[in-house]
Amino acid sequence: MATNFQELTEQSQSRWQQLTAGAQPWIRIGSALCGKAAGCDDVTSALEAALSRAGVQAQLSQVGCLGLCFAEPLVDVQFPGGPRIFYGNVTPEIAEQIVSSHVAGGTPAADLALGYLIGDADTVSPPDGISDLSQHPMKAWETRIALRNAGNIDPGDIYQYIANGGYQALNQALTEMSPEDILEQVSVSGLRGRGGAAFPTGTKWRFLAGSNAPRKYILCNCEEGDPGAFNDKAILESDPHTLIEGIVLAGYATGSDYGYIFIRHGHDGPIERTRTALAQAQEMGLVGDDILGSGFNFTLEVALTGDSYVAGEESALMEAIEGSRAMPRYRPPFPAQVGLFGKPTNINNVKTLAYIPEIISKGGEWFAGIGHDQSTGTAILCLTGSLRYTGMIEVPLGMNLKDVLFEAAGGVPGGKSLKLVQTGGPLGGVLGADNVDILLDFEILRDAGAILGSGGIIAADEDTCAVDLTRSLIAFCQYESCGKCFPCRMGMGHLLEVLERISRLEGSPEDLPLMRRIGEHMQAGSLCGHGQLGFNPVASALRHFGHEFETHIVERTCPTGKCSDVRFSPRLSQR
Repeated sequence: MATNFQELTEQSQSRWQQLTAGAQPWIRIGSALCGKAAGCDDVTSALEAALSRAGVQAQLSQVGCLGLCFAEPLVDVQFPGGPRIFYGNVTPEIAEQIVSSHVAGGTPAADLALGYLIGDADTVSPPDGISDLSQHPMKAWETRIALRNAGNIDPGDIYQYIANGGYQALNQALTEMSPEDILEQVSVSGLRGRGGAAFPTGTKWRFLAGSNAPRKYILCNCEEGDPGAFNDKAILESDPHTLIEGIVLAGYATGSDYGYIFIRHGHDGPIERTRTALAQAQEMGLVGDDILGSGFNFTLEVALTGDSYVAGEESALMEAIEGSRAMPRYRPPFPAQVGLFGKPTNINNVKTLAYIPEIISKGGEWFAGIGHDQSTGTAILCLTGSLRYTGMIEVPLGMNLKDVLFEAAGGVPGGKSLKLVQTGGPLGGVLGADNVDILLDFEILRDAGAILGSGGIIAADEDTCAVDLTRSLIAFCQYESCGKCFPCRMGMGHLLEVLERISRLEGSPEDLPLMRRIGEHMQAGSLCGHGQLGFNPVASALRHFGHEFETHIVERTCPTGKCSDVRFSPRLSQR
């Protein structure tokens, strides 16, 4: 169905005006994975019951992740034309107080409030006794592009997305730009893949655009199995339409006519919200045949995979979509030549594609003006571990990691000191506290022995044992190895065996060079990044905490006491 986009935009803006400046207050509840885990469904039920008892009419919406995961469940109340007043760590009891005091009584509960936000176009006065949430450490450092709508709109309402500029880039592309124009803007932007490899997106798209095959595929990778990373899922839960728009734009730019959004089975929130958004986009004529009357056709599906970490590797992902076990393919040929079902294919990460609508709307040079050197744009970071403020932030690349940890995330709580930071997922690296004064830049992080990867940053305090942490990372990698190639299958198992021996305080001086030899063979002989990068956590841990490994081996002592645990006793291992 072709859509009159001008009429749709006007209709969407009218609905948005009704929500923000109509007759009823608007209550938004954070309901991404972090909100669900913290009990947002019970809070929603309590709000509905309290509103009913008070006889008050209000618009109630479940939105996505604002990024302040430490404060979930997060609830905000906005009266017509007024600021948003946020309440953090809301319980059903607090929800009743919010309704009685603020919604029904008209007076914000200042003693319960986390802060307020006023939109750029708002002229209202700030409320007394409540702090400006935009100045909160986790908000003050942000530059939001891919997360611009997260926590602000209902992800299940396409009208709210369109009212905030959604699908404007697609309409602009199909009416004013050629596929080459899109490719040029993406290339000028300097956008690099956000799935871990950081390969230039414009170059990758041109590989596919150069094929004359009658069928070409665009795949979006949301397998996201990294412990400590949840930004891909957060985009799907908070603003799935920005991803859908990005995929369709990628299809137009490369001459592709079919796409898949690949999501790990069991991630119910991202799956349901993506499917809902896709159905809405299809109904509006924004996906499917003759999009916006342009003659461009693009079909899009959601595909699910089992709990396989290796399914995040691009060729294993294609195997999974085809119905086979998720295992990497031999290369060449590369996906842009022979990919899904033997057809030319491009695979991009969720975050990569989520940037595309804004790049097309504002231009590649605008995006290239953000960031540092060859690392343009922003990084979406997931902050977990021993930090005062945990959650998700989007900051310009080039920001200092030390500022992220000690300013935006508030440092280590409880008077303890930072010991190490693990970045980029289990295949990433470990940095010591003395090495976090470093810029968020793909090359700079790589040279330091760490990678930005999927954006997960896990902080550990002084009580953490570097050897035990490294053992845990390798245990994960060993468990998730698909086993197809023996350098990874045997190498991961051998590394884990050595690390467990060191953790039991039974290691020998020969173990350190042994692990390095194993790592070299894994890097040289493995089929995919799982094996090729599998030694990364060990290599970086030895680089920054070699003395701690030596203490375990030579002095038979763990400085933190973690490795004297019975789990690593010889008697237990013999059983």
